[in-house]
Amino acid sequence: MRRSKAISAWSMLAASALVLSACGGGGDDAADANSGSTVDVKSLAEGKAQEGDTFKLADVPEMDPVTVAVDEGYSAYNNNTADANSSYNNYVLTSVIAGPTVLDGNNKVLLNGDVMESIEVTSEDPFTVEWKMKQGVKWSDGDEWDCREFYFAWLASSGTTDGFNSASTTGYELMTPECTDDYTFKAEFSEPYLDYKGMFADVRLMPAHIVEKELGIDDIRDVEPKSKEAKEVAEFWSGEWKGFKPEIMPGSGPYKIKSFDSNSDTVVLEKNPHWIGAKGGPKEVTIRAIPDTKAMATALQNGEIDVAASTQPDATAADTLKSLASQGVKYASAPQLTYEHLDLNLNRDVFKDEAARKAFFEVVNREEIVNKLLKPVQADAKPLGSIVFFSSEEGYEDRYSDKMNKGAEAAMKTLEEGGWKKGPDGIYAKDGVKFSVEISHNENARRSQTVEIIQSQARAAGIEIKDDTDPNFLKGRVDKGDYDIALFGWSSAPFKAESKAIYISDGNQNWQGLSDPKIDEAFDKATSATKPEDALKNYIAADEAIAENYATVPLFETPSMWAFRGIDRVYMQSYNGALWNVGEWEAAE
Repeated sequence: MRRSKAISAWSMLAASALVLSACGGGGDDAADANSGSTVDVKSLAEGKAQEGDTFKLADVPEMDPVTVAVDEGYSAYNNNTADANSSYNNYVLTSVIAGPTVLDGNNKVLLNGDVMESIEVTSEDPFTVEWKMKQGVKWSDGDEWDCREFYFAWLASSGTTDGFNSASTTGYELMTPECTDDYTFKAEFSEPYLDYKGMFADVRLMPAHIVEKELGIDDIRDVEPKSKEAKEVAEFWSGEWKGFKPEIMPGSGPYKIKSFDSNSDTVVLEKNPHWIGAKGGPKEVTIRAIPDTKAMATALQNGEIDVAASTQPDATAADTLKSLASQGVKYASAPQLTYEHLDLNLNRDVFKDEAARKAFFEVVNREEIVNKLLKPVQADAKPLGSIVFFSSEEGYEDRYSDKMNKGAEAAMKTLEEGGWKKGPDGIYAKDGVKFSVEISHNENARRSQTVEIIQSQARAAGIEIKDDTDPNFLKGRVDKGDYDIALFGWSSAPFKAESKAIYISDGNQNWQGLSDPKIDEAFDKATSATKPEDALKNYIAADEAIAENYATVPLFETPSMWAFRGIDRVYMQSYNGALWNVGEWEAAE
């Protein structure tokens, strides 16, 4: 996966997140009829010391080291660059890089009380927000965690300096920043920004002192955008924080990275010795990539791992995990703020033709995909009808079913009316361009099965589909637009503004070449709206415009499945994975 207020802005955003919690919070019963969970999922979704709108790690005893399996491996310490941005980096870094907010299992936005005093709107006109940090928070190398981190994050994400390969600049480009003291960051926005609670989250606060030391800068706050120093900083920020280099990659959360083995796709975390919050949780955490969900279930069965955490649900693996209840294994599954989709590359000659895009939509039967691959894990699963909204959210409407699953005859008619002709090999072509395309994806059994189903559907309509399986597809190809059709998932935070960078013209994460003034205008109006109802109206307009371009096929919302043994409670958070509260895990009684 890749990796998005007058009455009290805090209340408004928290309320928005609670609307989403129906999608991310799990069921009420110990054995959910749709997910097959063998544990009360809802009871796992909150932090143990969570109170109101504030999260803190609970003070619990330290426990022995644990091993956690995920679908894909870590690749970069800076997960904010367009080429590295991945959920699987986020799953590792969520307990390593501290941020001002925390998302619990219900996707409720909480102040990170371990490192923050407050986040407050101090003025409505001009719209101004202050982030106040706790004093005494330190990186694992002993350096202060303070306002420099916030200024550095703004500099990297504001779009003001060439060279910062930022995955998104949304919101940051509106800020005029100021460190009013070492522990207070103030931002005046050029226009109101309702999703300000999402600012500086997503493990965005990188260590400013490392850049100062490496580049000989006295204080990052004195680095002006567009300056020579800023360009040097941009080069370091964009290129140096790949893989793991212990001397330049400290931790500011409860853990830090101890080691990384790219050959075995294994990361080991150890405690941050300078962490000022609670000191409990596992002494060490090993995160191991196991792309095959069935193999992940077997590894838990054999005692090789303690937690299996997958966003790629598989019926056979789920059955295996459920069968281990007598061995003390607890199994859970819940909907997530994650969706599987197909991106058509509009820079490819074949998809520059609208008739070809429409025909592809018409031939894809998403119901068959969902029925075969998802319903065995989640009985009430159905195709997703939106790109901007999840099915439980206000604003959701099915905007795709009328465009899809019309059958081979309808698709062939669309092609022929568009000037395409069937060749002697049974494949349509036009102006020397053959309708033969690859669907590219990472190494993943369910995605390979998805391609197999689409191949069969398309073949009947004279469209040739090839499977391009590449273990490194999400690590250097997708962000370069190196595909005909990309099959992957987006994992979203509960902030709609994050979709903007993916779908506006020249957006930092718009890799498919989509460009439509209607989409641009709708997102601009949505992100600058002063009232939630106006923002909603324009997000709906953006969603409608995306659908009308026949550029992206939403397939389904992806439930997660996880299982654990020997630990009291684990919840796989929709955006940050299982380790969002690892610092308060305890040994099971």
